[in-house]
Amino acid sequence: MKQQFLALSSLFLCIICSIETQAQQTPAFHIGVKGGANFTKTSTESSSLEGKYGFGYQAGVMTRLDIGSLYLQGEALFNKRKTSYDTKDGGSAKLTWNAIDLPVVIGYKLIKTDDFNVRVFAGGVYSYAFNNNVSSSQAIQEGFKKFDKSNIGITGGVGVDYKNFTVDLRYENGLSNISKEFKSKPHSFSLGIGYFLF
Repeated sequence: MKQQFLALSSLFLCIICSIETQAQQTPAFHIGVKGGANFTKTSTESSSLEGKYGFGYQAGVMTRLDIGSLYLQGEALFNKRKTSYDTKDGGSAKLTWNAIDLPVVIGYKLIKTDDFNVRVFAGGVYSYAFNNNVSSSQAIQEGFKKFDKSNIGITGGVGVDYKNFTVDLRYENGLSNISKEFKSKPHSFSLGIGYFLF
């Protein structure tokens, strides 16, 4: 625990020093559009269910504040999420829902040129879910009937920029349950392609 605390403290100190160095440079603000695909599954503590990844899509807008090699990026994305389950008795179930996701990440450009960047980033995300639907047995439907609409999670990944185009590959881990009965938390990978208008 002490080693983890020291490592985390060192990381924050490096970030603060870097921010102070970068703050002397003129920040640049960008707005763009983004779309892509997501692959989502939900973990569960139920021994009768096994979650599987399902294919969905996303679209929305993004903003980025560049401060030298550092940047702060916020997004507002509509996500269509799908996942499925295999049940212990040999059956299956499908769960779909819509979500408005609001991720905010801090990133660092490992390679930074005028036209090309390679980035890493991490941050948090708030998600508001709606229109959830389960096609399955009555027992599973009851478990997801009280779908928790507000969720928070953490996210991180890598990205590449070429001129005004940007590509992100990220992983998102839900910290709160969408179904308290099954202790079900969403996990997803997403591939997003964006274009900065300016």
